[in-house]
Amino acid sequence: MGIRKKTNKNPPVLSHEFVIQNHADIVSCVAMVFLLGLMFEVSPHVEWVLIVEAPEETAVNYFHHGIKDLATIFFYMLVAIIMHAIIQEYVLDKINRKKHFSKTKHSKFNESGQLSAFYLFSFGWGTSILLSENFLSNPVNLWEGYPHALMPFQMKFYFICQLGYWLHALPELYFQKTKKEDIPRQLVYVFLYLVHIAGAYILNLNRLGLVLLVLHYFIELLFHVSRLVYFSNENRQMGFTIWAVLFVLGRLLTLSLSVLTVGFGLSTAENQGFDLAAGNFNVLFVRITVLAAICLTQAFMMWKFINFQLRRWREHAQAQTLKKKQVPAKSKSKKDKGEGKSTMI
Repeated sequence: MGIRKKTNKNPPVLSHEFVIQNHADIVSCVAMVFLLGLMFEVSPHVEWVLIVEAPEETAVNYFHHGIKDLATIFFYMLVAIIMHAIIQEYVLDKINRKKHFSKTKHSKFNESGQLSAFYLFSFGWGTSILLSENFLSNPVNLWEGYPHALMPFQMKFYFICQLGYWLHALPELYFQKTKKEDIPRQLVYVFLYLVHIAGAYILNLNRLGLVLLVLHYFIELLFHVSRLVYFSNENRQMGFTIWAVLFVLGRLLTLSLSVLTVGFGLSTAENQGFDLAAGNFNVLFVRITVLAAICLTQAFMMWKFINFQLRRWREHAQAQTLKKKQVPAKSKSKKDKGEGKSTMI
């Protein structure tokens, strides 16, 4: 994220600067169109579908995914943009003005601040769903009864909000004036989130997807909180060490749960075959594709992690070398001063 400079001049209406400065207000007006629709009896059903889609026949406790979810996801993408602007303006910008960070630290602090808030909220919400649905008490629930086409309200709403949040990250690249060199990295991880979350949602692997998301969000939350603590005091780096250990364990646990659920659980399940109407995708090709996607993603993350650790060790070694060179230079200068005084005496 780039640094947004405030100017006293009012930019021209509908110019790039005008949209960037007022994007939260513009998006709020668009979101209000959806909310105002709930106040009239002309189209209450249509507007309610845009908020949460419920099947007409089984409108009690369970919901399924459908094409109308696209409108719902779009609405919550607007909500995510508004929340992003609120956190940025009323929390992060105030801290930035007090700390006077450099441009590099300013960008990383904003990124970690936004993601910490999201990961904390998503981890807490996802954990409550796992506990209420008893998915953690018995791992067999991850594949037993597949396809899990019908979801509790909280689970469906969770996936809708996840897709909405990661879609909002795309226009935020423009709103936050992200540097060109940072855009490819941002696009890669946003794309990975969208593919895996949408894949679990569409293929009715929502239970496995929820468990893996909660696990991943906890580890990412620890990293970004550690980075925020590091910005406040560079001597506090214990959080990165704990994160490094949990990151490796998290990758192993992710692979283990994926192979157990997709490779063994679904392969021995009763409902075998491809049935689009019933939401059954339990065929060999789909199982191999899912496992390949998860394994490649974990391998990519480990590769990035190893490069990150090697860069940190190199920087630490260089810092230690500079310190060692500075100490003899100081002692030598003191010695020369002492010799000068003795000769004068």
